[in-house]
Amino acid sequence: MLPIVLLDRTDALAPALDRPRPDRLVAGNPLRQTWVLHEAGPVTAGVWACEPGRWRIVFPATRQEYFHVLSGQVRLHGPQGATDIGPGQGGVIPPGFEGEFEVVTPVRKQFVLVDTAA
Repeated sequence: MLPIVLLDRTDALAPALDRPRPDRLVAGNPLRQTWVLHEAGPVTAGVWACEPGRWRIVFPATRQEYFHVLSGQVRLHGPQGATDIGPGQGGVIPPGFEGEFEVVTPVRKQFVLVDTAA
């Protein structure tokens, strides 16, 4: 079986648009764009872009995310402090993570979500 290669088809697909829930906003009201490029069982992968802003996040114990920043900068605020992640760097949001996600400069990232409850 050949591996699946995800191509960045964001120029051909309309993104899903949303903003953080008002009760989770810390700063700004950023527009978020999500292009889902692959869904199979517990795995979802795609591209995500967002304007600067900051909001609270709570990951279920059954969900985790790996992401790779293509451009811009994000900052994850967790119990042990803040971590900056910029172009060419990746990060993992572990299961059960509670903290804040901050987009410092407009960001574009690739993401892989794994939800073991699916």
